[in-house]
Amino acid sequence: MTVTTTVALPLAGLRVLDFGQYIAAPGAGQNLADLGADVIKVEPPTGDQARRIGPFGTAMVRANNRGKRSLAVDLRAPAGQEVVRDLVASADVLLHNFRHGVSERLGLAPQTLLARHPRLVYGFVTGFGTRGPSAYRVGLDIAAQAEFAVMDLTGEADGDPQRVGFTVADVLAAQALTSGVLAALLHRATSGRGQVVETSLMEAVVHAQATSWAEYEMSGAAPQRRGNGQALAAPAADLVRTRDGGALVVSAYTEQKFAALCQVIGRPELAADARFASNRDRVAHRRELLELLHSTLGRLDRSQALERLRSAGIVCGAVRRFDEVVEDADVRASGLIADCRGERTSYSAPTTPFSLGGRRPGATPPAPEVGEHSEGVLAELGRSDAQIHALIEDGVVACPGVGMQNMEKEKTA
Repeated sequence: MTVTTTVALPLAGLRVLDFGQYIAAPGAGQNLADLGADVIKVEPPTGDQARRIGPFGTAMVRANNRGKRSLAVDLRAPAGQEVVRDLVASADVLLHNFRHGVSERLGLAPQTLLARHPRLVYGFVTGFGTRGPSAYRVGLDIAAQAEFAVMDLTGEADGDPQRVGFTVADVLAAQALTSGVLAALLHRATSGRGQVVETSLMEAVVHAQATSWAEYEMSGAAPQRRGNGQALAAPAADLVRTRDGGALVVSAYTEQKFAALCQVIGRPELAADARFASNRDRVAHRRELLELLHSTLGRLDRSQALERLRSAGIVCGAVRRFDEVVEDADVRASGLIADCRGERTSYSAPTTPFSLGGRRPGATPPAPEVGEHSEGVLAELGRSDAQIHALIEDGVVACPGVGMQNMEKEKTA
């Protein structure tokens, strides 16, 4: 039974300044917003760079900035730097994914801010870390996938390396940064002091491959791209195509599950076949095993094959398109999908992948427009209406539409 509580979300009352762009840092800010923090998206007057790269960028903004407030301010202007200094004084957490060295040029160096605000939790993500020879390189998701073996291990054995079908390095880095920030907040609750939380796309994707690392240390052989299927178990994550053009994956590598699979396909004698008698044997004869699965399960429609496998307690899954996932009954029943409704736009998006005390955030405001909350945030900092108007007139601060207008003026000047 799901129990709904009225307990405040765990980060209610905390203020987070999110200077991030694209996905990695904004994704961490989104996680903190979903947990109840007041997250202010601090972006330049022209907006997060993702806002200017078409539909893909719009999707990034929508997915990673729900429920945040946008303050659009020019960090290069002295008046803009003064606004940010006041804002930092009111913050519990600061996030960014500036390239290494940029925070110092903007007056946002961690050592400087923690000296002034010792309770601040300062979190950031880079592409390749800050200690090695690639510290100052620009880091994007695809570079991390390429350079840290994700692409090399993805795809068919005789095909080209493939990127994972979504921005996996960015997403993993966002989760790593979130975990670090939450740990630092817990430490602050007992010590009274903040600290720096640092991660990178590199660290996130290498950490995610811990099992591959262990396999390499044990065998001395680098993992190889092999498409579907696990290298050391069979059948395990192996693909079977069905009569109706569908596909499924099946895993039954323990002796008990393999015997059950043999019953399902009507070939119980295979459990004692010398080629398949142990997991080691099945790995050695994977091609023959897959031919048998294709010749039996492949004669069924996908739904029929899945029903037989599930009834026998065998791990399996339909290979489904994204539109099928969107309409999935389990996804919808979970409460994972939040309705994001605002005056200018409405859409749905996945929210926190867990619930707390039976509670998960429900309806949430959509991602803000550039500078949508600039005036409100400035008023909270004690700026008068006249001061706010002057900042907008001078181009230091932007409200909806103003930042893009200024950018167009710069182009034509």
